[in-house]
Amino acid sequence: MRKTDGLFKLLGLCLLAGVLVAGILFPVVGAAGVVSNQASETVDKTSSDLADIPPPLVTTVTDSAGAPIASLYSQYRIPVKTDQINDAMKWALISVEDKRFYEHHGVDWKGTLRAAVSNGAGGDTQGASTLTQQYVKNYLINVVNRTDKIGQEKAQEQSVARKLKEARIAIQLETKLSKEQVVAGYLNIVEFSRQIYGVGAAAQAYFGVPPEKLSVPQAALLAGMVNNPIANDPWNHPAAATSRRNLVLDRMVENQKLAKADADRFKAEPLGVSGDGPQKPAANCIGAGPENGFFCQYVEDYLRQQTGMSKDELYTGGYTIKSTLDKRANHEAKSSAEAQVKKTQNNVANTLALVKPGKNRHEVVALASNRDYGTDQAQGQTTYGLPYDVANVTGAGSTYKIFTAAAAMEQGKVGINDTIQTPQSYASKVFIGGAANCPKVAIGTTAYCLQNYGESNYGPQMSLQQALATSPNTGFVILEEKTGMKAVTEMASRLGMRNTMASNAANGGTVDPKSEKPEENQNQLSFYGPKPNYAGVGSFTLGVGPTSNLELANVAATIMSGGTWCPPTPIAQVLDRNGNPKPIKEPACEQAVPEGLANTLAVGMSKDDQPGGTSAKAASAVGWNRPMIGKTGTTDTSASAAFVGATPQLAGAAMVFKHPGSPYGGLRDNGPGNVVAVGDPKAGNMFGGGTPARTWFGAMVNILKDQPAEPLPQPDPKYLRGND
Repeated sequence: MRKTDGLFKLLGLCLLAGVLVAGILFPVVGAAGVVSNQASETVDKTSSDLADIPPPLVTTVTDSAGAPIASLYSQYRIPVKTDQINDAMKWALISVEDKRFYEHHGVDWKGTLRAAVSNGAGGDTQGASTLTQQYVKNYLINVVNRTDKIGQEKAQEQSVARKLKEARIAIQLETKLSKEQVVAGYLNIVEFSRQIYGVGAAAQAYFGVPPEKLSVPQAALLAGMVNNPIANDPWNHPAAATSRRNLVLDRMVENQKLAKADADRFKAEPLGVSGDGPQKPAANCIGAGPENGFFCQYVEDYLRQQTGMSKDELYTGGYTIKSTLDKRANHEAKSSAEAQVKKTQNNVANTLALVKPGKNRHEVVALASNRDYGTDQAQGQTTYGLPYDVANVTGAGSTYKIFTAAAAMEQGKVGINDTIQTPQSYASKVFIGGAANCPKVAIGTTAYCLQNYGESNYGPQMSLQQALATSPNTGFVILEEKTGMKAVTEMASRLGMRNTMASNAANGGTVDPKSEKPEENQNQLSFYGPKPNYAGVGSFTLGVGPTSNLELANVAATIMSGGTWCPPTPIAQVLDRNGNPKPIKEPACEQAVPEGLANTLAVGMSKDDQPGGTSAKAASAVGWNRPMIGKTGTTDTSASAAFVGATPQLAGAAMVFKHPGSPYGGLRDNGPGNVVAVGDPKAGNMFGGGTPARTWFGAMVNILKDQPAEPLPQPDPKYLRGND
């Protein structure tokens, strides 16, 4: 480029500014100089924004094999290079928007003066914008200020300042970009309606072809839309779209880029757009489909909550997120959950979450529900994070006895081979404030009384290992008394119930189990919170609080990882828009409990699937023959139940519960595929060894069928017997 070119551009700009200031064409004489100065002060910053702020791109989520499962975006855009846009598209755009594009250097002075004279002295500054100026305006609207309504309004306001600023930036832009780059840049930024931006996305969405394959009438339709995408939408306004397309064809004839006979022939053709609307992927996890949608949603939630990535960054960054989703495992999990509870069953959710144990990572491989992921409520669909959110329902039942056992073992109160007391009924003087029919321990105060399930008589005592398999309630409440609620609740968090415990008021301090003074171990809250020596809620070990099924699965993964807790991550890798790895800061793994304790606890939980164990029937039904750990849980109203278990290769938890917002009552298990919600809690018969255990074993037996059966870890003698 010759040096004189820049001088001519600057001279032209000065002449334009002089015209504006003189007020010949615009009435505000006094303010024009100020406006010009303001434009000068901001033009460099805006030019920098154009260079530094990239356009929003589509983020792609894939499974563990790299196959795409969903697209996340606020603007559907497929970037294309200059050589990927055919001449028909380029000349259609130039002919209708800026036929002297190759003659000017960013500002069309002839067009500007003509538009100014035509508009008169009324202050209207519309018209005469070159393609380069439109590129600047569209970049400001669709990229720089896309979340700033005021900024967007300023980029479109009909003012001298805006026109002057736009012109100066356009001139700068053409000193750095070739004409072909300007056209390609414009066609990558401009809006085509319905969240579609750029010609790459528009060609695919409207006609199902890449931009290099667009025909002349197709190109004319798209070129005609950029002036007013909403008004020229071919589905909503076909007549307006046809008229605008034909105008573009006429302009191409005038510009000698199309023969009139061809233009007339093209005008007779239908618009040719696809179907009832543009063919583009869903803009969120709906695109992952009914089976994989929950996993996709967890990917999004995890990145936003655990790594600090904003939704805007996620939906505009153009990332490729390789997840840890195992499609086969997820399919088996979904099939098993749905085999137990129909997807359209009112008010009942059945979920399964699967996690790989490990000392460096705990990768989530499946998140499934009987319900489909989606927005069609009539078909039982939901977008609520059923398999991983802290369910706003009653809890996971006696699975929480794991935490009581672990805390007691850590303190040396008991080992897995030690005998614990398991009376048929029990009245606690530590956890007081029970039902009215419980024994009184002080004036106006009753004990917390409970009994083991139904008519079952477990005998007055049994080993801790046997208690974990048969689940007597009284034995674990007595262990809570000996251990103290603080240690138990902290153990729940340490082993994996991080979000669950943060959402519950399940706190408590150290208690004196030998105290005969009820006021020293209050089981109630004062108006201002827990009393100083608040014992906690004795029913915590019975799992009455809201619970994340995924976190419960991760507890099993922690135990099978030698006591190493890691966040349940769905992320394998994140690449930026340029294909470079993006570091993701996740919570670090930590040794939650001593390895010997975890290994011994695993052995203590290894009898649940054996004869006499609470999940034995479900295990036998599928021919289960692998070493495993397991624990069932059921709430007293039968409104929810759970099963948590693991092999060395894979951990998981299944949980069935009444859907949030459903009427009060329980669940009735009438066999696989026949689980219903009932209004009377007494009519419920749901147990963790029923629907949840069948769901877990039904999926795991198929997922692991080609993998060898691996042994459980060896126990640490230190934790076989307690010190007390």
